[in-house]
Amino acid sequence: MKKSRDDKENRLLNTAFKLFTEKGLKDTSIQNIVDDADVAKGTFYLYFKDKYEIRDILIVKKSEKLFSDALASLRKNYISNFSDQIIYIINYVIDELSKNPLLLKFISKNLSWGVYNKTVLRLYESNQNHENSLYDLFIKGIKENNVKLENPDVTLFMIIELVGSTCFNSILYKDPLPIEEYKPYLYKTIRTLIGQ
Repeated sequence: MKKSRDDKENRLLNTAFKLFTEKGLKDTSIQNIVDDADVAKGTFYLYFKDKYEIRDILIVKKSEKLFSDALASLRKNYISNFSDQIIYIINYVIDELSKNPLLLKFISKNLSWGVYNKTVLRLYESNQNHENSLYDLFIKGIKENNVKLENPDVTLFMIIELVGSTCFNSILYKDPLPIEEYKPYLYKTIRTLIGQ
């Protein structure tokens, strides 16, 4: 029973993502989603309140996966310096978004939701284990390296927001610079924010 339920939920999520990235949120109806996912409309409402909630959950899941993949990649490389670890993760995320402009447009400037949208995560994934997250790495790195930050949560939030908003314009519109030219400026600012 649980497998069938998970399958329907995953079909709805995958279908909604496909339609949102192809047609846009405005031109995608719940009926479009359930028709393409081959589930009853009532099934949609078992999982999601409306198409905006499924969009928000998808943004959280997609941005969270970017950071999770970046952390997995970091673990395969030996990088001991804290600021280099953070830059490695940010660089990984930027490169993935550069390779997938549809995902970038979908996440838009909401990259921080994967780390900070606790409300959506709590409502949707109360059973998920969020240990070994970017947040955990950041807090652990600050303590181990004796980095003095007035508010580590705010600093991490600012870094992710900075990356999300500025890279969106840099990747899609090459504004203020193409992303590869922009990265050194961004990374210098991040190192300054974390005092390294």
